[in-house]
Amino acid sequence: MKKNKDTSPVRIIVAGTADTTHCDISVLEKAKDLGIEIARHKGVLMTGVVTGFPLWAAKGAQEAGGTVIGFSPAADEREHIQVYRLPGDYIDVPIYTGFGYMGRDLLMVRSADAIIFGVGRIGTIHEFTVAYEEGKVIGILKNPQHTEDLFLDIAARDLHKERVIIVDEDPHRLVERVIKKAKEARAEITG
Repeated sequence: MKKNKDTSPVRIIVAGTADTTHCDISVLEKAKDLGIEIARHKGVLMTGVVTGFPLWAAKGAQEAGGTVIGFSPAADEREHIQVYRLPGDYIDVPIYTGFGYMGRDLLMVRSADAIIFGVGRIGTIHEFTVAYEEGKVIGILKNPQHTEDLFLDIAARDLHKERVIIVDEDPHRLVERVIKKAKEARAEITG
């Protein structure tokens, strides 16, 4: 029996800092460009439903006609808004995990084909280590805060695993490269 060709959209997380007060506007514009490019390639953008870098990526994807899935740490919409005080803007499909930020990260990463990182802090580092351990295709957008150096240093310390890590300063090229590798990885699994 012949297998059907996998035509499902590539699911890509865009991760980065929620607090962008230390960033200039160019960082947010690049986040938006990531979202636009993912939508242009008919991918599905996934985020952790926060403000800042992920929100701008979601905005770009929606404005380009794409689909955005948001993973919340909250158990329901009330907790999402009242307890966590998180936005719901630019999310087509909210998923309320009920597992806090750490559990949300694990569910979100396991649901994705790839993850692209922008400027980030400790929460973004957690998402990176989960993606790395799960063997996901990883994209890193070079940024003025040099978050890519930190991620690459973490990866370099693990000598026992080979991972796909793509670093690029151009959001358009980065998305193309990540999608190509994610499709190759998916093809290895599905045969």
